[in-house]
Amino acid sequence: MDSSTNSLDDVSADSSAEFPDRASMMEVRLQAQEDEITLLKSSLADALRKLRLHDQLLPLLQQQLIAVNPAAARVLNQVCCSDGCSSRKLSSSSAGDGVRRSANSHLSDSVTTANGHIGGSESLKQRPAPSTQDRSTQTEPPPPDQDRVLLSRRVQSLNLEDALPTGESVLEGTRAKLHRVPGLEEEEEEQEEDEEGGGELSWTSSVEEPIQPTTIRGLQREEFQDGSCSPEEPSCASPSVRTPEQNPGPRSGPLSPIQEGEKKPLVRRNSEKLGNPEKQRKRLDKKAASSANLLTRSPSLENRAKELIAGAGSPGSRRGTYGQGQSIKMFIRGRPITMYIPSNIQNYEDLKMEPPSERLELDWVYGYRGRDCRANLYFLPTGEAVYFIACVVVLYHINNRTQRHYRKHTDCVRCLTLHPDKVRVASGQTAGVDKDGKPLQPCVYIWDSTTLVTLQQIGLGTFQRGVGSVAFSFADSGASLCVIDDSNEHMLSVWDCSKGTKHTEVKSTNEAVFAVEFNPSDSSNIITCGKSHVYFWTLNGGQFTKKQGIFGKYKKPKFIQCFVFSLTGDVLTGDSEGNILTWGKSAADVKTLGKGAKETFQIMRQTRAHEGSVFTLCTLQGGALLSGGGKDRKIIRWSADLAPERECEIPEKYGAVRTIADVDGEELLVGTTRNAVLRGTFSDGFVAIVQGHVDEMWGLATHPSQNIFLTCGHDRQVCLWHTEEHKLDWSISLEEYGLCAGFCPNGSVVSVGLNTGRWLVLDLLTQEVVSESTDGNEQLSVMRYSPDGSFLAVGSHDNFIYIYTVTESGRRYARFGKCNGHSSFITHLDWSKDGKYIMSNSGDYEILYWDIAGGCKLLRNRYESKDREWASYTCVLGFHVMGVWLEGSDGTDINALCRSHSERMVAVADDFCKVHLFQYPCPKPKAPSHKYEGHGSHVTNVCFTHSDSHLLSMGGKDTCILQWSVMGGGVGGSRERLASASSTSTSSPEPATG
Repeated sequence: MDSSTNSLDDVSADSSAEFPDRASMMEVRLQAQEDEITLLKSSLADALRKLRLHDQLLPLLQQQLIAVNPAAARVLNQVCCSDGCSSRKLSSSSAGDGVRRSANSHLSDSVTTANGHIGGSESLKQRPAPSTQDRSTQTEPPPPDQDRVLLSRRVQSLNLEDALPTGESVLEGTRAKLHRVPGLEEEEEEQEEDEEGGGELSWTSSVEEPIQPTTIRGLQREEFQDGSCSPEEPSCASPSVRTPEQNPGPRSGPLSPIQEGEKKPLVRRNSEKLGNPEKQRKRLDKKAASSANLLTRSPSLENRAKELIAGAGSPGSRRGTYGQGQSIKMFIRGRPITMYIPSNIQNYEDLKMEPPSERLELDWVYGYRGRDCRANLYFLPTGEAVYFIACVVVLYHINNRTQRHYRKHTDCVRCLTLHPDKVRVASGQTAGVDKDGKPLQPCVYIWDSTTLVTLQQIGLGTFQRGVGSVAFSFADSGASLCVIDDSNEHMLSVWDCSKGTKHTEVKSTNEAVFAVEFNPSDSSNIITCGKSHVYFWTLNGGQFTKKQGIFGKYKKPKFIQCFVFSLTGDVLTGDSEGNILTWGKSAADVKTLGKGAKETFQIMRQTRAHEGSVFTLCTLQGGALLSGGGKDRKIIRWSADLAPERECEIPEKYGAVRTIADVDGEELLVGTTRNAVLRGTFSDGFVAIVQGHVDEMWGLATHPSQNIFLTCGHDRQVCLWHTEEHKLDWSISLEEYGLCAGFCPNGSVVSVGLNTGRWLVLDLLTQEVVSESTDGNEQLSVMRYSPDGSFLAVGSHDNFIYIYTVTESGRRYARFGKCNGHSSFITHLDWSKDGKYIMSNSGDYEILYWDIAGGCKLLRNRYESKDREWASYTCVLGFHVMGVWLEGSDGTDINALCRSHSERMVAVADDFCKVHLFQYPCPKPKAPSHKYEGHGSHVTNVCFTHSDSHLLSMGGKDTCILQWSVMGGGVGGSRERLASASSTSTSSPEPATG
């Protein structure tokens, strides 16, 4: 989001705002038309698919009966014919439904129970279908007349047990044949193809109950929910009863929703014509294939149709009855993800989603932004160093080792300046974009460093892209503020600090501008410098006049990096050639330029200072000068007449000198290009008091029993931090960059996954590599030990999970197996509490379960894992964390999440610079949360410490680590919360998102 790292398109605001109303209106109209067309196609495809399935199932069932008992088949045919004729006489609109219904009424009235026994009509009487008013599960009790008809049919029904020889069970030898329906495997493949593609996350609140393996009615209506569940799996949950709102098919379409109390004839249109069944079957196959192709091109159609149909019912309380094996779906990019509801939740709709009682408070900020910013370190009379990183301005007391934070900014802070009174501070931010891609307006805040109260907001809606430089005036006691923005023309503007109004503005230059300052003795004179220029500005009567510095006989440097004013009023600049140039005003050259010649600013003296650039200049009391070098990393003290007096060199690992702040004339604070702040003197040297990463970070792991955590990132650094002492314990450099890490449960070693497929195991005390291995040649994304430390799971971007046995206290590893089944790269994984199973997510939004103890086998029946308990919860997809996804998410909006060890809350890292805190579990859509700002880039990872006392969050491009204190919280875990919520009889309105 920072303009320096994530560049924005150079599009002017005027051109982007042309005809917004007309364009938006046309887009909305076009989208509505496309949605209407695609919904019709979706309904047609769904209807044809179900018709083909029923046409294939009916002959198969008849063949099974003929093979078992020809007499029973004849009786069935007679009943089917009689019922079919009577139904056609009753209503022409239900002509095609008569044969199918009569056959179903006879075959499905004899239902097998869960333990395998076949029940007759009495079992049906004991389990009447409940009547609910839920829009998604709307069912109505049958009218009295219909009860009489069903009763008469039940008396006439043919029991399959009577058709079998004595002693032979219907389960033996026939179940497998009944399940192997021709074309059913093709239906699954078509459904998987339809699920792939682009789209947005959406929800369906359809409730599905599992089919018992030998229920004939279930066989006729069975629809498999995902490709990992094969037809031979008897416990695969599939709907046995569906209402019109749940299935967009030929009986209920999105354009004619069934309202409560409204009765419409059920019409099955293609059954009116009874011709050659073979031709009809071929025709239906062809139409179904054609419609499937349409769905493949528009994968989100099925999702949108289900949304509209689910919302077509009458308004009212969202309640329903739920039995064992119910499930709920969420859709990401048009792909349905089925979540099975655990057994301990009796009433899913009555679960109350509330924000957690715990809250977060920013405790510490690790890092400093020195790699691409200048003049951003000052020392306050309170003994605090003020600097910034990400969206936070930090006030760090160098003796007490405490921090305070100014957090008014909504995006990355880019510049900072101190008022002449040494109390007020002005800080400017970049524009950035919001979650919808719209630019945010940059501004400057003037605030009190003692109370952290905002005094004035400057230029909201005026600056473009961001604020690059700010400066207070000195001659008038800081009454004015000069600002240069990051637009193409780098607009220079002067503002009244007390009123927040703009005096004047002018285009400065199309080249980069690095610094701006008022003349200390004259507030009408302003100087700017940057790429190949030094400009001297004079403000007179609200108008600016500009004079360019003349280099004359001296080589013109590529960059003028910085400048200061000497006690004599001269301007001293530091440039990319390593020189300090002294500028002065010269009289007009009338001989050369004629009578109209004016005075000019020219170089009076050139002083060789550093090898490489001079990045910073700092004046001391008494007229002495400090300069900081780039390539040579030297700090040199100069006398008032620019004679070198002392020098020192900072260690190479901290980078070049970026800025210098004077503490007391002897002690200095030094900001470096590798994001460190050093403290020291020329005689004693310098030590780091603030350190951080210098590139994008992804790897984060907390110690299982100590208050330490480890980070790694693209800067090839592995760092171990202490949460209580707020310091870096140690840091090592790697050949490749690290992307993930995990501590062994014994706490003595930590594994780090690299971008090349290689992973290392480091000893925490010696920082030595005790083991290393390579799995594939693609980057690793997860390193996770089992709870007892006997296994290590390595998730890779080659779609595999590699399992290793761990011995010798985490120092010896041997390959145990490989989990092969994901169709995309591994993103997250977690171990079960017993250490036998793994739950994993992948880049294409799969949730798979693995039996590690049984040989790394894929568990195709995901229903069996619904009650499994997990030692950790970092998978972003799962029933217990469904509520963290906002409607409209594209599947990449959440980078990481972490459940607390108390299982009371879950922290989420999103792509919009936010950290969220939800209650755990949060299995319902639109769950409320506490939101926290501070990062200036996508948040890549979050993790709780071992005692849940703190939460760590890591930014991507902002290279910032934020440590949050967890405040408040009550007693009771997630199980108690689920039990109390599910036992509630009435649901209250969900609280607004916090």
